[in-house]
This record gives sequence, structure tokens and C-alpha cells, in this order.
Amino acid sequence: MHQREVGDNGYTFVDGIFSIDEIDSIITAVEQTDTSKPTFRKSADLFAIRQFIKEVPEVVHLIFTEKMLASIKELFGDEYFVVKSIYFDKPDQSNWFVAYHQDLTISVDKKIALDGYGPWTTKKDQFAVQPPLEILENNFTIRIHLDDTTEENGALRVIPGSHLKGIYRAENIDWTVEKEVTCNVPAGGIMIMKPLLLHASGKTTNGKKRRVIHIEFSNQVLHKQLEWAEHFDYETKNNTAND
Repeated sequence: MHQREVGDNGYTFVDGIFSIDEIDSIITAVEQTDTSKPTFRKSADLFAIRQFIKEVPEVVHLIFTEKMLASIKELFGDEYFVVKSIYFDKPDQSNWFVAYHQDLTISVDKKIALDGYGPWTTKKDQFAVQPPLEILENNFTIRIHLDDTTEENGALRVIPGSHLKGIYRAENIDWTVEKEVTCNVPAGGIMIMKPLLLHASGKTTNGKKRRVIHIEFSNQVLHKQLEWAEHFDYETKNNTAND
């Protein structure tokens, strides 16, 4: 069922992957981390940790539990590895929102002119590029929800099936054809989605936090002159993230 939903709609949900105790352990590990590093972003509307698995290695065994590994294997097999990990904390009074978009870039180790790769962005010595479409089509994302997530605290809104339409710009959305779905996910559940799925999120209106761990997976080899900025084999717990 979940495989079919990902294929047809571009997303699915699996409830009860993490217990309340497991969630509390993850949050404790985050709270005990030094937040002064450049991969940490702090503002009134958002707290984020990029390269989360590298920066907070204590969470590895807390995230990749038997239930989590079984879900990945059931949906995607054994050939995937982590290529991006981010922790998001949307505070209870956040006015931060994100307009409709696709996740069109990947994080890589350097900027270099290559056919099929571009445009590029650089933020704090971290490089992102839009790769060939087939890479994006094969990747998937898992979002681990540490809080109950609803429309009132900024749950994702998605357009089912939009991942099947290639590059789909928000300004070209035909609302006479497309429909919008709000992705309510209880704490401990996961949302699995394709990068090309059009998605957005709104402001917080109910005074409740929304904490999410965003992990992107790939089974793709990049151009021989390019490496993933993060490369974590969750089966062997081998992290080869680039500094």
C-alpha cells in the first residue's frame, strides 16, 4: 500500500514508528548539543541543524531503529544511503512559512562546471546544485515528526501526483485541476515523500511547536568529479560527510 501511494501520489504516512520515550531521547540529544557551529541556524521563527547526523551523532541509533529500518527496506530495498539530514524546530509563535516548491537541489562537496548540473547556490561554504532529473526522480525523503503536526502548526500541504510532472513551477500550478492536501502527522509518525512533490507549509497559529527531522536518501552515483556533501550508510553506520 505504502509503495503504491508513494508511486501514485508522491507521499505516504506510517504511524507509530517512534515511541514517546524514543522521541524524548532524540530531543534530549539535540538539547545537549553545542549550537554555536555554522551548520546551526537560530532565529525567532526557526531553529535548524544542517548535516544533523554528523553534528549530533548521538541520534543515529535513536533514529535508525528496527522499525525505521524495516520501513525503509519494505519501501525501497537495501540500496539507499543518506545524502542530507536536517533538524527543524518551528517555535510555538513562529510566523515562518514556505511557499509551494519542489526540492530541486542536492548538497555536494564542491562547485564545479558540469553538464547537466546547475544552477548552483552556496551558503556558508555549503554547495547545492540542481542535478539531472533522474537523480531527483530516484531519491526519497523521510520526515520524522517529533510533535503532533496539523494545519495549525504548519503541517505540509502537498499536491498529490505533482512529482510525476517533472519540473513544475509554483507559478504554473493549475488550481482548476490540482487539489491540495494537508499532511497531518502524529508525533512518532513519519512522512515519506518524493523530492519533486510540490509542497508548502504555513505559519503557526495554535501556539504549538513543530519539530521535524528531514532525511534525504539516494541510490545514485554522482558525476565522477562530484561527491555528496553527506554520505551516511545507515546499515553500517558509516558516515563520510564532507566538512
